[in-house]
Amino acid sequence: MAQRKLVIVGGVAGGASAAARARRLSEDAEIILFERGPDVSFANCGLPYYIGGEIAERDALLVATPERLRSRYNLDVRVNTEVLQIDRAARLVRVRDRVADRKYREAYDNVILATGAAPIRPPLDGIDHPRIYSLRNLSDMDRIQAATSGDARRAIVVGGGFIGLEMAENLRRRGLHVDLVEMLDHVMPPLDREMATPVHDALTRNGVSLHLGKAVTSFADDAGRVAAVLKNGERLTADIVLLAIGVRPETTLARDAGLALNERGGIRVNTRMQTSDPDIYAVGDAVVVKDYVTGDDALIPLAGPANRQGRIAADNLFGLESHYRGTLGTSIVRVFDQVVGMTGVSEQVLRRNGRAYQKVYVHPLNHAEYFPGAERMMIKLLFTQGDGGLLGAQVVGNEGVDKRIDVFATAIQGGLTVYDLEAAELAYAPQFGSAKDPVNLAGFVAANTLRGGVRNAQPDDLGDSLLLDVRTPDEHRAGAIAGSILMPLDDLRDRYRELPTDRPVVTYCQVGQRGYNAARFLMQRGYDVRNLVGGFATYRAVHAYN
Repeated sequence: MAQRKLVIVGGVAGGASAAARARRLSEDAEIILFERGPDVSFANCGLPYYIGGEIAERDALLVATPERLRSRYNLDVRVNTEVLQIDRAARLVRVRDRVADRKYREAYDNVILATGAAPIRPPLDGIDHPRIYSLRNLSDMDRIQAATSGDARRAIVVGGGFIGLEMAENLRRRGLHVDLVEMLDHVMPPLDREMATPVHDALTRNGVSLHLGKAVTSFADDAGRVAAVLKNGERLTADIVLLAIGVRPETTLARDAGLALNERGGIRVNTRMQTSDPDIYAVGDAVVVKDYVTGDDALIPLAGPANRQGRIAADNLFGLESHYRGTLGTSIVRVFDQVVGMTGVSEQVLRRNGRAYQKVYVHPLNHAEYFPGAERMMIKLLFTQGDGGLLGAQVVGNEGVDKRIDVFATAIQGGLTVYDLEAAELAYAPQFGSAKDPVNLAGFVAANTLRGGVRNAQPDDLGDSLLLDVRTPDEHRAGAIAGSILMPLDDLRDRYRELPTDRPVVTYCQVGQRGYNAARFLMQRGYDVRNLVGGFATYRAVHAYN
């Protein structure tokens, strides 16, 4: 068999993993990896934490150096080298050595594109101000690090997604005042709005000024500093601006080569990661994937999927049949003392697609209550109305969010249902969980809903029901739903006859358990009753910004 020549365009997660996998599968292949920048494989997810000082050593961000890739994998790694064109007819790539400013051509048998995505810089007035930054690579990181040293006191972060939140936290760690501007009404756009409420609280509690539902319309110089003008006329001034309003796939090379793209500019690939040219593969943030739950085309820029796609492309190039199953969108972010995890689809996506679903909220402790340090988390579970198939989950809390969201993600990929969550056998010790793990508890509540054990009231749909608070008087005084009446659960059996029988009743407590017990009791006494799922805690999250 003739020696195969593989050209890989781009490093980091997708390209570097493809190169290493290709070498493990073929010692004889000639493998050339072109990287436009100076660093071929670095931990881009760690960049904000170096700026904030949580990662102390810059070199810790270098996952693999060109020298290591050459010595360990016998890869021909060419950094500071940009691929300018793919000539599919001649099976050549035209490249430029950016250091020597020298252009040349390289033949190929196969190409893997791992060109990634670039930060969006909208065409606003003043967008080229020298104090406006984006964060994509180590060079960007170094520039931001330098700009926030010395006498810098204020920063504006535009965009409340992953990078925006991480940068807001880490700029606060550096002692800067931070204004966070988000054009939507909540941060973390993939998250449902009510689940973002604890994140908003964490941001404001830690000194970040939130500007929600506001868009930046222009920038201007202000005596060497930069001013951001918002749509409502508000003007914010800072020493630096960090743009974090999203990314777009870098697919100019693919487009110019005539490869098929979707309407958003992503590279179309099959499950083997082949493009419309069977000799050219593409992986990572630039490719169109299938949403694992809905089956819709999507652009989901995450490191884990990019890594797996690189491996799959290499497998198929060297004779191993391998297929990408789609992207679930499992992700997690820490925002000061809060951790947010999500997987599958959100309620907003389900509504947009006109898909039927059910939802429940639970607020379990992260581990046994009697063990010191127990804290509540908020879980939202989305599932099908019929068989209880899992559609998505969102978890907000502190410790233990990561393992719960991973269980939900695994369950969705495994085709499990809420009934399987009820029965899931999960590790238990008092410092790690409870005998009824939060995952089990979400399954119990969801399965009860489907079995008809209780009818749920949603916090945004209470109708004209009588609202019955079954908490204690102290809890009621500390905050209650307007117009509700108090009848503590322990008094209910003696007092339930005081309730009208000709009006629907919605029971509620703090997180749902006592309300459920009250609803079960009243159901058996003939009342038309529903329980407020997730209790007052969920109601408050839903209505926090109304």
